[in-house]
Amino acid sequence: MSRRPILVDCDTGIDDALALAYLLAEPAVEIVGVTTVSGNTDAARAAANTLSLFELAGVDGIPVAVGAHDFRDRPYAGGAAHIHGDDGVGGLALAAARAAIDARPAVELIDHLAARHPGLTVLTLGPLTNLAAYAETPGVAAFDRLVVMGGAFAHSGNVTAWAEANIHNDPEAAAVVFAQTWDTTLVPLDVTMSQTLDAADLVRVDAIAGALPRALAAMLPFSLDFYAGRVFPDRRCALHDPLAAMVAAGVLRGVSVASGQVEVRRERGERGRTVSSRGSSTQRWVRGMEGSAAEVLLERLEAREWPG
Repeated sequence: MSRRPILVDCDTGIDDALALAYLLAEPAVEIVGVTTVSGNTDAARAAANTLSLFELAGVDGIPVAVGAHDFRDRPYAGGAAHIHGDDGVGGLALAAARAAIDARPAVELIDHLAARHPGLTVLTLGPLTNLAAYAETPGVAAFDRLVVMGGAFAHSGNVTAWAEANIHNDPEAAAVVFAQTWDTTLVPLDVTMSQTLDAADLVRVDAIAGALPRALAAMLPFSLDFYAGRVFPDRRCALHDPLAAMVAAGVLRGVSVASGQVEVRRERGERGRTVSSRGSSTQRWVRGMEGSAAEVLLERLEAREWPG
């Protein structure tokens, strides 16, 4: 069976790290490239984190390119250190990787990989700044589909009452992306907030041999501590990015979706709010799923032999 090629556009914090580890362990897919954007941390730090994680996993040859540092309508003003730590990975201070950052701009790397892999899936785990720039670049290659971790429809936001963080960080970019005719699936808070990893799951991660699982087990307590008592009554964290990665991989069963053209509100008070008020043949958002994303994640991580 051929593996689905995936390019990941991310702002590598803790749940991005889980998503990347999952994709490395998922036999249905192949990560063919990574581009980074500011969000949880700045784009350059996100790229460095990604390369360090790949080195821990014993993986090389995946190009990692730095994308936009600033958002379209405002400068980047710092990440989510209270959720992901000052370095994006819970203060773990990952050792610098030996591999170098790919010198190409993010848009150029996406274009190269879209041309090389006709069935390319683009998975975005951060603000949509890079994808908006891609949409506005003449002559770039078409990719097969886009999966976006972002938005909130029937669920409340996690930055404001309405807005989810990735869309709220750069609603102007999101508006450009959702104006395209790309085949697009959003994985919003409506479903990600119901899929969590708890303290018992962390014990299982900690028991997996290998350098990358050890790093994940070391950074996850930072995230669980943030959520405990603030968002959930006990120590657990939402699996935002890993769930989007599973949707991109096409491995989940019992997924329910709503079809609809996504629009982004940008006026004061509702800035970053996503709404879907009319039908669409190319856009949809995930409303729910059967089973446990944490179990899928853990089974994949446990099944892979990790170096170190």
